[in-house]
Amino acid sequence: MKAEEFDKIFDDDQEDIIEYLDLSTIRRPNLEPKRINIDFPTWMVKKLDEEAQHIGVSRQAIIKTWLADKIMQIEHHKVAV
Repeated sequence: MKAEEFDKIFDDDQEDIIEYLDLSTIRRPNLEPKRINIDFPTWMVKKLDEEAQHIGVSRQAIIKTWLADKIMQIEHHKVAV
């Protein structure tokens, strides 16, 4: 299909365009996982596990969530200054 045809289908809202897309090569920029290793003191791992269990998520999920929250706070602060 030529780009003009695709654009017309999209612009005219004639039909769902998903069938025309090759989703096998789809990527989410800056969201690809990158494995890292971090050493935490035992007391910190215990506290992370307690909090993760309390809210019903994995240790990894709680670490990612808390880090994302902190990064967003830092970014928000930079914009506000």
